[in-house]
Amino acid sequence: MARHLFDGTGTLMRFVLRRDRLRLPLWLVSFAAISAIIALAFEGLYQNAAERQAVAETMRNPAMTAMVGPGYGLDNYTVGAMTAHEMLLMTAVVVGLMSILLVTRHTRTDEEDGRIEMVRSLPVGRLSNLLSILAVLTIANIILALLTAFSLTALGIESVDLEGSLVYGAALGATGMIFAGIAAVCAQLSPNARNTLGLSITILLLAYMIRAIGDVTNETLSWFSPLGWILRSEAYVNNYWWPILLTLAGSLLLMALALYLNSIRDLGSGFLPSRAGKERASRSLLSPVGLVFRLQRTGLIAWAIGLLLIGASYGSVLGDLETFFKDINLMQQMIAQVEGFSLTEQFIPVLMAVMGILGTIPVLMAILKLKTEEKNDRLEHILSRAVSRNQVMGSYLAMSFLTGFVMLTLAALGLGLVGNAMMEEQLSLGMFYGAAMAYLPAMLAMVGVAVLLLGWAPNLSGIVWLYLAFSFFVIYLGGLFQFPEWVGRLTPFGYVSEIPIEEMNYFNAVMLIVVAVILIAAGMAGFKRRDIGR
Repeated sequence: MARHLFDGTGTLMRFVLRRDRLRLPLWLVSFAAISAIIALAFEGLYQNAAERQAVAETMRNPAMTAMVGPGYGLDNYTVGAMTAHEMLLMTAVVVGLMSILLVTRHTRTDEEDGRIEMVRSLPVGRLSNLLSILAVLTIANIILALLTAFSLTALGIESVDLEGSLVYGAALGATGMIFAGIAAVCAQLSPNARNTLGLSITILLLAYMIRAIGDVTNETLSWFSPLGWILRSEAYVNNYWWPILLTLAGSLLLMALALYLNSIRDLGSGFLPSRAGKERASRSLLSPVGLVFRLQRTGLIAWAIGLLLIGASYGSVLGDLETFFKDINLMQQMIAQVEGFSLTEQFIPVLMAVMGILGTIPVLMAILKLKTEEKNDRLEHILSRAVSRNQVMGSYLAMSFLTGFVMLTLAALGLGLVGNAMMEEQLSLGMFYGAAMAYLPAMLAMVGVAVLLLGWAPNLSGIVWLYLAFSFFVIYLGGLFQFPEWVGRLTPFGYVSEIPIEEMNYFNAVMLIVVAVILIAAGMAGFKRRDIGR
């Protein structure tokens, strides 16, 4: 009967909370702390209206609109307006990613590992597991909204008032809920966890891309992206609640759809059709490299398309930069500081930095897949064959290197081809490609950190994600926060040449590669010595 579909939901909610007792609090506190730290930093850096208005002028351009969303409150750029305008979108993207990862972990991953079948053998309802994770994430996002709002209000900054903080926090919470709903639906459509994660992240990237194109060219297009909805809340300026309510309504509809699909879906299956396998395995599957590529090719394709489209969306705004700033004295003064380069050329390193760090995500996912295979006891089966540990690790390294090369190549092509189509004076496609490839050594260094952790402290391998987040924070906000140069040197991306306004520093690139090789060698030595599964 229908009333028994949800039996045991409360017990399963406690089980979910028990499993994520460290992960969830860390996520929530991190988001609230980062938002508060950024607001404090903005107040310290820009202490009067004149300085903030100078920053506001730099935000009145299509490239920044594509990156952080449409400007609002630019005529009176208070600390609150600055914080919401420059940080809400980027923070919301990470909040959405958090929800996607947690939903996938507790749905399709558990289903593949046989945990859901075990749970269903107990006196629980058919929909209890899915409802429990959705309920936990709903509560978590509500806590995130309140914690962020009260943390910002407690700073005592004049323009960061309670109402605006509640709108800001609620926008983040609503984003987490709608992408939890999206991931839950994808879990019913996809036949496995890998496809669920790939499809969900693809939708997240498409949401960002559609919003970027819409905000620059046609606002109507932005309404097809949930990220476009939350930016219309205009926290600390107009404090509109209806975009947040719209996002919440969309999330509830998606969650209801996911529950319905789950009720009619057979355990272990998905609604998207799976291609029939070949009668005979291809020769590529006879090698570890071929197997690793086969397991990860769906994610590689999804991320590749996403990076290509994001590059194209950024490229679509390059043609408007020179015209937009023709009569703005402030920007003309800024251009004079980098003599001989156009405004467009000066923006290319900024865009490449964002895409380079974004492209590092699938690179790290490719190498960290080794930990997932080990945790699920599939790695032992491979090692029981005539395959050495070095061959296994080398296969995942090859996949991560290939992923990095593909991501940067497609990001450069998207930016260069579309950008040149929009500009009157075209730039060399080779310059775009060189600017992107300058990030490859930094990517390899990040892979080296991941391999070192996999070899000697596999349970701490997730630290590499915190290091990547730190890298993004330093590189993306370093200029605004006026960080000293040594702070940027704490991350591999701080050694990347800003092509085309800088010459390629081959010494830094070679040193990054050397560091990557040393870290990888040390990690492989540890992986060869330690017990698998511990």
